[in-house]
Amino acid sequence: MLVSLILSLINKKIRIGLTGRMRAYKQLQVFMNNTEKNQLIYWFHVASLGEYEQAKPVISGLKEVEPKALFVMSFFSPSGYNNVDDDHIDCKIYLPLDFIWSIKKCLRLVKPKKLILAAYDVWPNLIWSANSLGIHTSLFAATFSKKTSKSLFIIRQFYKSVYNAFSSIYTITKRDHEQLKKILFPYEKPIIKALGNPRYDQVKQKSDKFTVERTISVLLRPKRLLIGSTHLEDEDILLDPTIDLMNDIEDLSLLWAPHEPTKRNVARLEKYFSSKSVSTELLGIKNPNEINSKVIIVDSVGRLSQLYWDAQIAYLGGGFSTGVHNMMEPAIARLPIFFGPKYHNFPEAIELIKVGGGFPIENGRDFSLGIKNLLEDNNLFLNASYAATDVIHRNLGSSTRIVRGIIHD
Repeated sequence: MLVSLILSLINKKIRIGLTGRMRAYKQLQVFMNNTEKNQLIYWFHVASLGEYEQAKPVISGLKEVEPKALFVMSFFSPSGYNNVDDDHIDCKIYLPLDFIWSIKKCLRLVKPKKLILAAYDVWPNLIWSANSLGIHTSLFAATFSKKTSKSLFIIRQFYKSVYNAFSSIYTITKRDHEQLKKILFPYEKPIIKALGNPRYDQVKQKSDKFTVERTISVLLRPKRLLIGSTHLEDEDILLDPTIDLMNDIEDLSLLWAPHEPTKRNVARLEKYFSSKSVSTELLGIKNPNEINSKVIIVDSVGRLSQLYWDAQIAYLGGGFSTGVHNMMEPAIARLPIFFGPKYHNFPEAIELIKVGGGFPIENGRDFSLGIKNLLEDNNLFLNASYAATDVIHRNLGSSTRIVRGIIHD
């Protein structure tokens, strides 16, 4: 927490989040003052917008079972807090500062029936405090890689005390289940079940809005490559190869969506493509098919899941820096997916590779050759397209299983 205070002096995003966390208790006071006594409340916590998408089908499923319950949702990142607008959420806050006294103060005020966390954003004092107050805590969509530092002896002792304070933990895969058991050995206090990843259900629900598009073969779409959620490290690898690809494949166009579409990031991309004499236009509120430029730059958040339906192939960023981003949305849109080498902690990426719908790359040459191979061989392309979508359909139903666990465990 001290590190966050120091970083907030130089990082605006951290400063905004920290200020929000300091206001959390007052926001909860206002909420509770307008809430009836003994009201049933569930408290969800997610790190950011991506983890919210994972939690959304669980929240809506739980609301169907407990229609009179109220939901508090806490976020760590401004990307979640600022961009989530969900009718199921009755109170939206930043996660209170992770000190025992501040956390306990908030938990005593709200008195949630259960505290429910998604994926990886586990704050020790939040979990220990809830446990000491007798509040049931659940973690879902938990994943643990074989090489996780949490398995190392000294570090394992710390995480053992954290994870053993949970009431229930629902992992994504059986492999995650076994890794968690190794961390907890020799004692396993929480209920542990492998229930899958609810994000599959969420992308399926979102894709149902595109019924018309889904009846059209992906080969009938414009020959467009979507490069999404990119970091600077992705740009360094891909910018020159994309120019080469567009020069070699005359009718190939490009949709480029930086992970953070700030004016600075968008301007940098505009400048690069302009220097290569490539026509460029910002997407704005338009549909990509209304724009004739060779390159379209996405300059706002919240549109990426729809834009996959206007492309044939996707590259997902993060794999050369922090780890790959959400691959499920391009997969349900029937796109073969390319990504960088940091994918091993993401089960959906590993599954996509196994079935031939995902393609990891180490450099720009891998990227260029992979794209060309798919665009020059319709059978190879269609096999990859169907394999990617099939991964989604084979993993549906997790959110229902998790809701059952939250209610009954």
